[in-house]
Amino acid sequence: MSNKEVKAALKSARESIKNKEYKEALKHCKSVLKVEKNNYNAWVFIGLAASELDQPDQAQTAYRKAVELEPEQLLAWQGLANLYEKTDQWDFKVELPNIYQKLVELYASSDKNKCYEVIKKLSDIYQSDKEHLKHVQLKEEEAADKKELVQLLGQMTPLFTDCLQENELDSETQQHLITAFEKAIALMEPVPGEDHRKVSADFITCLSKLPQEEAKLKEACHSMMSLYPNQSYPVEVLCCQYLKTGNLTEDAVNCFSKLLDLAPNNGLGRLGLGTKALQEGRYADAIKDLEQGLKKMSSSTGWYSLAEAQFKTHKYSHSAASCSQGMSEKDPGLLALKGRAYINKGQTDEALKVQILLTKSILPTTTSELYDNVNAAKLDPHLGCVFRYLGHYYREVAKDYARAQGCYKKAFLLDNDDVESGAASVDLSMAQGDMDTALAILQSVIEKATPGSAKWAWMRQGLYYLKVGEHQKAIADLQAALRADPEDWVCWECLGEAYLNRRSFTAALKAFGKAHQLQPGSIYSVYQAAAIKQTLGKFKEAAAEYLLITAQQDYVPALKGLGECQLALAKILMEDCRDGGAIDLIQQAIHNLFRAAQLRPDLSCLWKLLGDACTAVRIVSPNRAQVLVPASLAGLDPNAQNPSLNQAQTLKVGESCYARALKLMPEVSSLWYDLGLNYYHQATSQPKLSEEDQNCLLKCVSSSQCLKKAIMMDSGNHSYWNALGVISMSKGLENYALAQHCFIKSIQAEPNNVVAWTNLGTLYLKKDNIELSHEAFKIAQSLEPLYVNCWIGQALIAERVGSYDTMDLFRHTTELSTHMEGVKGYAYWVCSTLLDESNRNSELYRYNIVQMNAISAAQVALSKYTERIQSDAEAFVMLGFLNEHLQLKRQALQAYQRAVELLQSPSEELNFSLGCHGRALCTSDQWDEAIQAYNSTPLQDLCDLVGLALAYCRAGLFSESSSAYERALAVASSEKEKAYILTALALLQHRQGNLDSAKTLLFKCSVLKEPIPESLLCLCALGLVHGDATLAAAAMTELLKQNPGRVQSVVEQRCLLTCTLLALQGNYSAVQREASRAVHSNPGNPSLWALLSRVVPKYYPRKANGGAVAGHVACLSSMTQGKRALLYSGVNQLASGRHSGEDKRKNALKTLQRAVLLCPDDPATWAGLMAACHTENTSCYLSGSPIANADFSLPVHAVDEIERPLAQTLEGWVLQQAVAGLMLEGRLEQAEALCTQVDHPAVMLSLRQVQCQRLLMDDGGTVLPEAVLEQLNNAVMMNPTNLGAWQWLAEVYRSQGLLLQAVMAYRQSLQLASQLGVHSCQVASLLRLALLALGPCMAGVPGNDWTSLVQEATTEVLKLGSSPVALLFQALLQYVTKMAARETRRSLEKLVYARSPDFPGTVAQVASWYLLRHLHAKNDEELLNVLLQHAKMNGDQRLLEFHSLLASSSV
Repeated sequence: MSNKEVKAALKSARESIKNKEYKEALKHCKSVLKVEKNNYNAWVFIGLAASELDQPDQAQTAYRKAVELEPEQLLAWQGLANLYEKTDQWDFKVELPNIYQKLVELYASSDKNKCYEVIKKLSDIYQSDKEHLKHVQLKEEEAADKKELVQLLGQMTPLFTDCLQENELDSETQQHLITAFEKAIALMEPVPGEDHRKVSADFITCLSKLPQEEAKLKEACHSMMSLYPNQSYPVEVLCCQYLKTGNLTEDAVNCFSKLLDLAPNNGLGRLGLGTKALQEGRYADAIKDLEQGLKKMSSSTGWYSLAEAQFKTHKYSHSAASCSQGMSEKDPGLLALKGRAYINKGQTDEALKVQILLTKSILPTTTSELYDNVNAAKLDPHLGCVFRYLGHYYREVAKDYARAQGCYKKAFLLDNDDVESGAASVDLSMAQGDMDTALAILQSVIEKATPGSAKWAWMRQGLYYLKVGEHQKAIADLQAALRADPEDWVCWECLGEAYLNRRSFTAALKAFGKAHQLQPGSIYSVYQAAAIKQTLGKFKEAAAEYLLITAQQDYVPALKGLGECQLALAKILMEDCRDGGAIDLIQQAIHNLFRAAQLRPDLSCLWKLLGDACTAVRIVSPNRAQVLVPASLAGLDPNAQNPSLNQAQTLKVGESCYARALKLMPEVSSLWYDLGLNYYHQATSQPKLSEEDQNCLLKCVSSSQCLKKAIMMDSGNHSYWNALGVISMSKGLENYALAQHCFIKSIQAEPNNVVAWTNLGTLYLKKDNIELSHEAFKIAQSLEPLYVNCWIGQALIAERVGSYDTMDLFRHTTELSTHMEGVKGYAYWVCSTLLDESNRNSELYRYNIVQMNAISAAQVALSKYTERIQSDAEAFVMLGFLNEHLQLKRQALQAYQRAVELLQSPSEELNFSLGCHGRALCTSDQWDEAIQAYNSTPLQDLCDLVGLALAYCRAGLFSESSSAYERALAVASSEKEKAYILTALALLQHRQGNLDSAKTLLFKCSVLKEPIPESLLCLCALGLVHGDATLAAAAMTELLKQNPGRVQSVVEQRCLLTCTLLALQGNYSAVQREASRAVHSNPGNPSLWALLSRVVPKYYPRKANGGAVAGHVACLSSMTQGKRALLYSGVNQLASGRHSGEDKRKNALKTLQRAVLLCPDDPATWAGLMAACHTENTSCYLSGSPIANADFSLPVHAVDEIERPLAQTLEGWVLQQAVAGLMLEGRLEQAEALCTQVDHPAVMLSLRQVQCQRLLMDDGGTVLPEAVLEQLNNAVMMNPTNLGAWQWLAEVYRSQGLLLQAVMAYRQSLQLASQLGVHSCQVASLLRLALLALGPCMAGVPGNDWTSLVQEATTEVLKLGSSPVALLFQALLQYVTKMAARETRRSLEKLVYARSPDFPGTVAQVASWYLLRHLHAKNDEELLNVLLQHAKMNGDQRLLEFHSLLASSSV
């Protein structure tokens, strides 16, 4: 190649570099170098191209070659600088300053600006590397201003000072530091000034740490004192220097005095003056000054001086105490002085102890000191402590362990109580591996030891046994050591370790707990306790223990254990489909494990656990798998915000963690297995495999390769073969032959391998080999009956062959665990069975659905399924269907809405989902939305049309509803469907006020070939609503003629309408009998029990106890009916007068309190509670006991705060109850205040009642003025429908002697009760009227009017039903009019000797009194004896006493 060609090649290389074609540039340069090996430009171009191709070593070599060729040329040096700047290699960073130095030299003569730029870069390097002196030198070369130099010096001096504290500066650097301070002080302005004062103080502090700079220190202190005379710091430093050197000259005394002038409470000045006084022999002054100084600051030198002064004044006790105060540093001088004080005081034992301490503190460290100890041993060969110190010397200083062992043995032989020598000898023997000698010494000590002694020997022997694995002996020895010292926490830890090695986890836990109690700062005991709890499966408790450790320090084993526990807890939550909580725990586990991995990146197990944690997200729903991971772990800048990764990204991070673990330990087969599974989960996490995206297929291939690698390393591991088989079956590979081979190999490696058998069965099932699949699943079931997958396989086989056991098998899978396939299969079969109405009465239906509680079980399982798999529209439809059956309206609506959202494209599934969605909207009273949903369907299905018609009707669009029903009538295929539609149209016509049209349509329904009971029920109800008893009776008669099986479906409605018809006809006693008959015919129907409990107190209150029982039965049978039945039961208890005075547990108050708790939004329950409280108060009032339930404010306010508006009558009733309760207690003022506070029509009447009561009480029960009676009458007239008001007014008239007005009031209440159909109020009004008329009769008022009135009223009562009270009134009337008649006796005897359990005892007692008087008047001894015998049998003492009075009066 010619010179011209070389230039052309170099030009081509330059152009290639310019076009970023670096490989072409290298080719051109290499061609040049073949001709000219020393071509400078070629080497420079090679360096530049290699640098751009990320080949830093080749680039460096090329640049270095160019520099060797032309050292003064700039290009190569610039290239080197650029290369070193952009490459992050430590060796390049080291060389970079030298390159900059060379560039400074080259730029100095050619380009000043470039030179300054390089100097700036070099300055930054020096600053970052703390080479501040060079930095300052460069700045001076740049001619920087004073301010910048002062700033640099200010940055430099603290760093040097820190190094000085760590003794890292040599003498040269120390001089640099002093020079820096001097320059800074000289350059700093203003002087004096705050910055100058701080730097001067720092300079003095620095010099005080350099003993050789004493002269400069004094100079600096005097300089600062002259500039800042009020500053005490330089004076303090000088005083410290004088005290340290002990040279207390006159200047020192002046310095101490000046310090006290500046700071009178400064302890240093007092110590200086005290020390000077001690030197001059002024001991009293010395003691005074030193004590004052030591109160302000503690100093070992000060304590020594004080102890010496006290010793000189013969205060030996004080001297010893001062020595003890200053012995924190084990100063030998203090120890010696303390010993002398004890000797002079006569305390030789204490002096000996101090001598031992002094000996320890001056352990021989030199040869001369060793000779002194040897001579001491020769002088007294029986002094064991000397040999012990010799042993210490040989062990610690000379490192002659053989001689040290001999000395220890000699010392222990001379003194068997010398624990230190014995322990040292044993420890040294164990360290050298001479266990026999160590055990011999320990056993010799233990044999002689008494119980509770020789702790050191027991403990060391226990540790030996622990080390060799004889855990039982170790436990026994350590327990013996603890008997000697139960507070030794180290021994407790050792005992816990022994228990742990013996696998006695509970005992180990207690031992570590005791150790932690004794030493709360011990991390080891807490860690071991947490590890034990983790082993026992108490992950939550273990995690709490680990958190205690990690909160104090970054302890890697604790962080690892914490991550493992959190991962285990996450897996437990995922088994129950609680994915949200599981993701939180996985996130915490990742952070804790990564924290541990950052501390110990060399531990493969940490990276493996991190991979497990990241891979664990494969189970959860992709929507939930949003994991916040550390930025560094995700491959981002560590300073960046922690990213939130989705499921695929998190699995990818898990892949990198497994790769990191494999990099550390590539020979571990389980890591290859984990990596392979991670690849497989990454592939299966994708929605589906598409031809365009082959990423999933590549992941499957990589997974297969990793599993094959693991099998090559460990071919006997059955899990590896099984995993490879599963991967081979995956979509994309589908190598079924290999999969079968792998499953068989897995079974051969482990015959009891339930997973491999199940997977083999799945493979056969996929290939439609039912028999082999069944056999494989059967074997798996026999190996592990609780393994759910094999049961799912059998269920799928049963489903395929059409077996009746399919549903039962799927149900069994849901009982074993929550598996997605089993859950969906069971839900499907439950829904299919529910949709098939033809088998409702079959044994299979009753077993699968009713007995197995299938609807609730399937709903719970499917809720978990949809929580995890949120893209399955079919599952959401089934969930909505099950929720509808469970009356979970809101949940059903949400499920159907989700299904509609998932099914966007038009299809039959979408139309079905829309219809279900519309039905759920109707159930939730969202009529407009339901109309919109139904209109979104093709409206070809009968259910959709009927649902649309119902939605229109409820929305008030009656014409549209009629049109929809007519369209549905045209679509209906059967007579039954048409009957239902016609019934709906009839109801719609009645809603619009077309009564005749409604009747016509209902009659039309009844003449169809397949009439339905619902139409007759509607016809009957229509008659009852309009008071047409004939129509209602006729419809009911036709209903009873129908097939009993069809009528049975509407038995509740039929019973209710029958009872209503009987009440309308006035046959009240038959109401209760009809409800009782229905209950006896259908004892399992809770609605009928609730109906019976409801009608009893209203129409047959004498059976109220039975009504309470009926309500209780309904409450136990059904929660839906039970809430209301509980109220009915409480009302029955009120009707029967059952209060807490009779039964503390079963009374109206307790029952209605429960009702309020169950239904706090029901005003009826609160009204019942009010009535119960009133009953309790009345009972207490009558019995004379204190009233317990006097405060009615809570029920009143609770009723007022109910969201829905209360009826006016209910509000009035509540107010009347509250006022009546207050009046009953005599709290009339509060009752009147309550009436004035509330604005209600019933308030005026209540107010008048309270005012009337107060007026009667104030006037002593006198006659009320006519004006007052007029006001009361007007108040009652304002509430003409209030039955209680008329009866109360009648009582007021009666109390005033206005009997005719009272009769009129009672008749008014009777008329009102008859109009309202209130049976109990009719009876009450008639009985009160009869009682009112009976009074004049008993008083002998002439005339027949009152007698006729009694007879009339009681006769009407008996027409309404049996009434013992009415019979009593008739008997008393007979007694008054015809006392001696035989008919009178018969009437009274019927009441006295009645055996009915419902007969009131009060009636019998009253009748017996009058019968006694009748018989006594007739002097009939025989019948008298019968009556008296009956009274004795029943315990009627009052009748016997009355008989005695009558007998005595007749004598």
